[in-house]
Amino acid sequence: MTLAEKENILNKARQKLSDNQKYFKKLKKHKKTLDKEIQPLHDKIFEEEVDCLTCANCCKTTGPMLINSDIERIAKHLKKKPAQLIEEYIKIDEDGDYVFHSMPCPFLGADNYCMIYKVRPKACREYPHTNRKNQHQILNRTLKNTLICPAVNKIFDKLKKVIPE
Repeated sequence: MTLAEKENILNKARQKLSDNQKYFKKLKKHKKTLDKEIQPLHDKIFEEEVDCLTCANCCKTTGPMLINSDIERIAKHLKKKPAQLIEEYIKIDEDGDYVFHSMPCPFLGADNYCMIYKVRPKACREYPHTNRKNQHQILNRTLKNTLICPAVNKIFDKLKKVIPE
């Protein structure tokens, strides 16, 4: 996916946000079928259509919430004490959560590779959450992710053919 293609997908997502909000409300009524329908779409999009390394928009714009085990694991990997990692890279946000000081992610390389990939935060490992169970419970988060992740847009565009608007 080229930068232009990514921007085109994300611009369309902004334009159809209102329609997507309505669609996502409708999806909450499809609790039993949503997971069954979305999982194969997630797999197909990530296997065939979207290479995260050509995008990395999530790493450039959206910081993960870090939990204590993330901080300890990353610190150990970097051969630092957790307090030192916090001092150098992490702050507490307005919700009281640990997040990186700034975006893009301080561990994102110029080539879009994650310098701490093997020990990356749980939130990063799970992003964009479209392969989680009980999708109906996180549709608000997923709607926000349509504005960040081109793959999420592609997944839901295809889902609309399976579960029509």
